[in-house]
Amino acid sequence: MDAVIFDWGGTLSHFVSVEMIDVWCLAARHLDPDREEEVTARLVEVEERFWARTASHQESGTLADLVAEASAELGLDVAEAVLEEAAVRHLDAWTPHITHDPDAAEVLAALRERGLRIGLLSNTHWPRAFHERFLERDGLAELIDARLYTSEMTHMKPHPKVFAEALAAVGVDDPGRTVFVGDRPFDDIHGAKQAGMRAVLRPNPAVPGHPTTPDAVIDRLHQLLDLVDRW
Repeated sequence: MDAVIFDWGGTLSHFVSVEMIDVWCLAARHLDPDREEEVTARLVEVEERFWARTASHQESGTLADLVAEASAELGLDVAEAVLEEAAVRHLDAWTPHITHDPDAAEVLAALRERGLRIGLLSNTHWPRAFHERFLERDGLAELIDARLYTSEMTHMKPHPKVFAEALAAVGVDDPGRTVFVGDRPFDDIHGAKQAGMRAVLRPNPAVPGHPTTPDAVIDRLHQLLDLVDRW
C-alpha cells in the first residue's frame, strides 16, 4: 500500500448533523426582515437541491454558490460580506460541537510511520478555512499530506474525478495501492471502489445505505492498522 485517504465528517471526526437553518435565518433577517420566513425557506430549498446533486451529476459548489442561486430566484443582491458574517457566526456557534475521534492522531501517525501518504477528501460547501480550523486545533493538519475539499472542486464524491484528484494529490499512480476510509456507502465506498481503490467502511447509522460491498468494515480507527498491515 502507498496511501490512505480519509473522509472527514463521521470518519476522522465525530458525526454531527449540522443544520444550516440558523445561518439562513440570520442571512434572511439581514437581507429583508419583512420577508425573513420566505427568504429562509428558499435558502433551505437551495441547500436541499445542492445535496441532491450527490445522487445525480455530483457537481460540487460553494457556500457562496448556494446563496447566489437563492438570490437569483428571489431577486436579491446578496453581498459576500453578508454571507461571511452569517457563516462565521454559525461556525463559532458550532465549534464546541465539532470534535475528532480521540484515536485519529495516533492512527494517522502510525500510518505515516509505515511510510504511507495520508490524504483527506471531504464533500462540503464550507470553505477550506473552516475545516482547517478544526484540523489545526486538534493537531491533525500536520499529519495529513493532502487535504481536498469539494467546495474547491468541480464535483463531489462519488464522482470519479474527485478520487482521481485525491490520488494525484498524494502522488499515487495505482489506485489499487490506496485505501479509502469513509462512513457513507454511496459517496465513499461506491465512489472509491469505482475508482479502483480499496474501500473501508466505518458504519454510520445516520446515513443512507447502498448495495456496494466494502473491502472491510471497522468500528474503530485503530482497526485500520491491522487491515493495512495485511494488505
